[in-house]
Amino acid sequence: MITVSNLEVQYGKRVLFKDVNLKFTPGNCYGVIGANGAGKSTFLKVLSGEVTPSRGSVSFGPSERLSVLKQDHFEFDEHTVLDTVLMGHQPLWTIMNEKNALYAKPDFSDEDGIKVGELEEKFAEMDGWNAESDAANLLSGLGIKEHLHYELMGHLNAKEKVRVLLAQALFGKPDNLLLDEPTNDLDVNTIMWLENYLSNYENTVLVVSHDRHFLDAISTHIIDIDYSDINLFSGNYSFWYESSQLAARQQANQNKKAEEKKKELMEFIQRFSANVAKSKQTTSRKKMLEKLNVEEIKPSMRKYPGIIFQPERETGTKILAVDGLSKTVNGEKLFDKVSFTIEKGDKVAFLSREPRAITTLFEIIAGHDQPDSGMVEWGVTINSAYLPLNNSDFFNNELSIVDWLAQFSDDTSELYLRGYLGKMLFSGEEIYKKVNVLSGGEKMRCMIARMMIKQANTLLLDSPTNHLDLESIQAFNNALVSFKGIVLMTSHDHEFINTVANRIIEITPNGMIDKYMEYDDYLFDERVQENLEKLYNR
Repeated sequence: MITVSNLEVQYGKRVLFKDVNLKFTPGNCYGVIGANGAGKSTFLKVLSGEVTPSRGSVSFGPSERLSVLKQDHFEFDEHTVLDTVLMGHQPLWTIMNEKNALYAKPDFSDEDGIKVGELEEKFAEMDGWNAESDAANLLSGLGIKEHLHYELMGHLNAKEKVRVLLAQALFGKPDNLLLDEPTNDLDVNTIMWLENYLSNYENTVLVVSHDRHFLDAISTHIIDIDYSDINLFSGNYSFWYESSQLAARQQANQNKKAEEKKKELMEFIQRFSANVAKSKQTTSRKKMLEKLNVEEIKPSMRKYPGIIFQPERETGTKILAVDGLSKTVNGEKLFDKVSFTIEKGDKVAFLSREPRAITTLFEIIAGHDQPDSGMVEWGVTINSAYLPLNNSDFFNNELSIVDWLAQFSDDTSELYLRGYLGKMLFSGEEIYKKVNVLSGGEKMRCMIARMMIKQANTLLLDSPTNHLDLESIQAFNNALVSFKGIVLMTSHDHEFINTVANRIIEITPNGMIDKYMEYDDYLFDERVQENLEKLYNR
């Protein structure tokens, strides 16, 4: 249990949050959301003691243990993988070292024997005899193969280190667990394992994440950091988002009577409670929502960008034909004999266990790279807009945002350009800011404005959610769902793929799988997954 009392964090004149009084209890998982810079990571650091608040206090239950997902990937480079995980339970690790040091003494005395006996008793109480096997099971669940367990951390790559540090945080089932972006660099199978693990976790968990599907799968509550306030809501992210949007619409409709508003909210709660039946935490969540007071549902104060893709013309019958594409980079075959035809109405998610394969394929389709063999042919009616994985070359200049956008528009009047920039939350004097000093999220919003202004009927999107906050991701997602043209995309965002794509193409070095089906169905189709394993392991 974590109790937060009268908490305030202020840097100079900027107040991140103030007057925060919350209690986080065992058996619940709290998803922490908020715009970029709102203070999500700072809030977790205050709870862990890494950051001292300007005012207020944080307290834990008696003798409770806190575990935090470490962000320093080099901290344990001199330790083995298994020892790094065991160090996640510091009291147990200390006892293990003390015990081993005493056993190693050449002049082992009676006093040492008594001390070892006491340590062995504490060690047994902490389930120390199962510690190494428990740590190994965590590592295996997170995709770290057994032959790596005794390697030094310094020998692992960045993605492997992330998984080991996550195992370290989870080890020993701490009473209180703080996870900041735990799904970064995890593949879909590992994320599913983590979802299942946290859904059944009996202690207190707080998670910062931009992954909406992950938040929906694990969260019993949402902590919303919004304009210096921190508010606690029952339910997962989707419930919070949909209920706050409903409340905002009701607030805008001043003429609607209070009784009608309450009835609409009650119907929404009942409908959402029924949908919760698909969740692993069905019973507790359903009870929570049924007890929810409609007064708890409030509109969010934060702003969502207005992402609207309006094609200048409809696509013809011929859109894109790809035939026999092959590509090898630095001696590694990324894909071979890739062939597909894009039809009207297609919204395709491209997948691969090797992300470079999709980025290279998209660069070839966009005309920025050449295949080793094969051809790409676009239809004459197609006007495409490409969002590349790496946009740095677009911003290697000192143009203002408005002048930067003017490069991609026939109408270069400031009034016209302001319309697009305003939709992407650039207002007032902000449009004169130099593009070479923008944050990753601001650059992505510029790139989206560039796509909107092109009025394309086909969108080619390489990891479109990168650097975006949840509000921008949600707005982008909604825009693609309603888009009338063609979408070709790759993404790490489960919800993005599941709600947008009606076709899945997975590329392997030894062939491809092409299925018209939803992403969730694709992931759980045993025949598809068996065929994939054969292709990847051929």
